[in-house]
Amino acid sequence: MRATLMYGAGDVRIETVPDPVLQQPTDAIVRVVRACVCGSDLHPYHSMPGSAQGNPMGHELIGVVEETGSAVTNVRKGDFVIAPFAFSDNTCVFCREGFQTSCVHGGWYGSPETGGLQAELARIPLADGSLVVVPDVDPATADEGLLNSLLTLSDVYLTGYHAAHMAQVQPGQIVTVIGDGAVGLSAVLAAKQLGAERIILMGRHAARTDLGREFGATDVVAERGAEGISKVMDLTGGEGSHAVLEAVGHMPAYEQAYGVVRPGGIISRVGVPQYEDAPVGFGSLFGKNARLAGGPAPVRAYQEAAITQVLAGEINPGKVFDATLPLEDVAEAYRLMDSRESLKVALRP
Repeated sequence: MRATLMYGAGDVRIETVPDPVLQQPTDAIVRVVRACVCGSDLHPYHSMPGSAQGNPMGHELIGVVEETGSAVTNVRKGDFVIAPFAFSDNTCVFCREGFQTSCVHGGWYGSPETGGLQAELARIPLADGSLVVVPDVDPATADEGLLNSLLTLSDVYLTGYHAAHMAQVQPGQIVTVIGDGAVGLSAVLAAKQLGAERIILMGRHAARTDLGREFGATDVVAERGAEGISKVMDLTGGEGSHAVLEAVGHMPAYEQAYGVVRPGGIISRVGVPQYEDAPVGFGSLFGKNARLAGGPAPVRAYQEAAITQVLAGEINPGKVFDATLPLEDVAEAYRLMDSRESLKVALRP
């Protein structure tokens, strides 16, 4: 099969590798219908040391089950499925509490042991817990918009939803979203779904913030740093935001977050932090009685409800995809996203 490997910063290749095979009775083999490049894939794209052995890439897919292990009972050959970006048994204590990304038996894609999902075929460990069937949809005849929206439920939309959920967004609140990437825009849509009255999107790329307005943003703040904080505080009458959803992962974004959160508010981070030490002292969180939440999104906890919303036409998060390329052109997909020429690129095997 063809699969994506990264050999170092900026060095992404499509290569022929052996087809995956069942290794455990709980595995499934899935034929990929759509995969995509994630903003988090750009972190190693910028910084991965060079290696003679390529690292498998990708953690998002929708596909069709080709084969199942003898212990798999929840999915069967021919099922159209979504794979969350982390695999889990969905039965351990943390899974039952809604944090499948902390599953005691789970793990992550994108390693030589598990493989990546930017490929033609994928081995899905713990298939009963890690695959969710999409009912009454034939991917061979479904339109691109529906496929794109279902693909966002593998990661990006439900990561944005997780930000809003962990921030306890409620009707009538003011929410600030930091970041106009696909996750930030998804967080805008999720905050709107949860009833936020005012949603301030901090971003400076007009094509993206226009989509943010379509998703529910009431205000856009292009300024950054102290100027951006001042603008948000002006918009909120000096009070700040009940919830701040930080979807970037860099320290300046976190500094903006604690600058605009109101006393008693919640900062929810889903941008993978590219730093180790986050201020939590008097001048950041403590003095405001502000809380810090967020983390890797347990999208498996939210998928069934979100699938129902997508199929009913209540949400259309797939609009974050602005390009679809053949898997053969995966290096170009990375380049387009890294250069910000594309917001998010889907891959078609």
